[in-house]
Amino acid sequence: MDSPPWRAAADGLTVALRVTPRGGRDAIDGVETLSDGRSVLKVRVRAIADGGEANRAVTELLAKAIGVTKASVRITSGTTSRLKQVAIDGDPAKLDQALRDLIAAHKPTGKS
Repeated sequence: MDSPPWRAAADGLTVALRVTPRGGRDAIDGVETLSDGRSVLKVRVRAIADGGEANRAVTELLAKAIGVTKASVRITSGTTSRLKQVAIDGDPAKLDQALRDLIAAHKPTGKS
C-alpha cells in the first residue's frame, strides 16, 4: 500500500472513508483510490442513510474491527456524504498496525 487512507493525529488517527449504505452487509472492503488520487477505506453497511443510521453503523463497525470502544470513533466531516473523515482516538502506532492488519486480511491472495 503506497499511501494508506489514514494519517496520525495527536490523539489517534484520521481515516478517509467511502461508505456504501444499504450495502447488503457490514464490512470493510479494503482500500480504493479515487479519481483524484486520494485513497479511501471502503466501508459498506446494511443500514440506510437516514437519520444517522448509516453513520452509527460505520462507527460501530470500525470500532469493532480495530478493537476500540465505540466512543473512540467519531465522524469529523462528511456526515451526509459517502466520503467521510473519521477520527479514532488511541495510540497512533497501535491503530495504524490494526488498520494495516485489517487491510492485509482483505487483500485477494490469488489462492482459490
